[in-house]
Amino acid sequence: MKIHEYQAKELLAAAGAAVPRGILATTPAAAQQAFDQLGGGPVVLKAQIHAGGRGKGRFLLQARGPGGEERWSDFGGVKYVRTRDEVAQVAEVMFRYPLVTKQTGPEGQRVSKVLVQEAADIAREIYAAVVVDRALGLPVLMACAEGGVEIEEVAARSPEKILKAALNPDVGLLPCQARRLVYDLDFTPEQAPKAEALLTALCRVFLDKDCSLAEINPLVVTPRGEVLALDAKMTFDDNALFRHPEIEALRDLAEENPAEVRAAKAGLTYISLPGNIGCVVNGAGLAMSTMDIIKYHGGEPANFLDVGGGVTAEGAIEAFRIILADPRVKGVLVNIFGGIAKCDLIAEALVQAGREVGFRVPVVVRLEGTNVERAREILAAARSELPTMQTAVDMADAARKVVAAAAA
Repeated sequence: MKIHEYQAKELLAAAGAAVPRGILATTPAAAQQAFDQLGGGPVVLKAQIHAGGRGKGRFLLQARGPGGEERWSDFGGVKYVRTRDEVAQVAEVMFRYPLVTKQTGPEGQRVSKVLVQEAADIAREIYAAVVVDRALGLPVLMACAEGGVEIEEVAARSPEKILKAALNPDVGLLPCQARRLVYDLDFTPEQAPKAEALLTALCRVFLDKDCSLAEINPLVVTPRGEVLALDAKMTFDDNALFRHPEIEALRDLAEENPAEVRAAKAGLTYISLPGNIGCVVNGAGLAMSTMDIIKYHGGEPANFLDVGGGVTAEGAIEAFRIILADPRVKGVLVNIFGGIAKCDLIAEALVQAGREVGFRVPVVVRLEGTNVERAREILAAARSELPTMQTAVDMADAARKVVAAAAA
């Protein structure tokens, strides 16, 4: 689960980190009021969306028309402004037009919240983040003296500049680890205690809240020696949210794919993809293999969907409703291995789904496992009432058939 920047900063501040003053606004008028509350000095307007690259993004003012032209704003989702009138002008664009970044896709993302943040003078930018190192099996604090928006290029060009400290989940960042990192990052003796407190707070939030990522980019030093978390990003382990109702309450469903939200409520694991072949599969590994073989035979999957080991008629029906609601889908591949849920029960669920939902596109079914012969008899008997459904003998056969059907 992701949260907004302003929410991440609130968590950091509660843990003892220093963050700039900021006020959330939902209208241009509210942004002006926030400007006044912050003293009327320079501020930074920061669009709050669940996508990175906001500063390098642009607002799409006019989509491509008959003449093939598009109009874009001359600023992105992070804009430094000096006056009250400029706040209104920039906020008007932010709230009115979609913000397009590398992570939003070409359609962009609508902005419903803008953080009005007190501008900070910047003497240095540092990168800091905590992630899980799968090789070590531990959380790791990473930091780099060359922080900022180009951190990905730094990591690719000079990975040795990324400093790391493995964390003991029971105790967090040790004082000696914090002091060593602060020394290696060239903080002055006056800045060191502030930097140690900020890094310790970052690690505390990561561990206490079951994060999968906690990032500050940039962590800045001002000319006056302040050490601030100028930007923050956090994601959380969905499987641990039952322990953190206060974190789950921060979820912004408007920022998430509606189909993915609907699938989660039905107990389905669904991720939308840009292809035109829907997938209904039980088991994450089999779902990955299904997408691979579709691509191998020249198709493009429209989704990842794992209905789980115990497929039910209700789950199958909801899966088809979600997939067929996508107008891009031109064919569906059902790839089920019957184990806990036997093949004949799965076949009956598929037939019921077809009757209730209606298969408006070709559906190719590959079943294997317990009671598969009985399942094939059930599917064969339903062919007259479900003419767009056909069966396959194996995965390769299923992939070839669905790719051909989707292209027809």
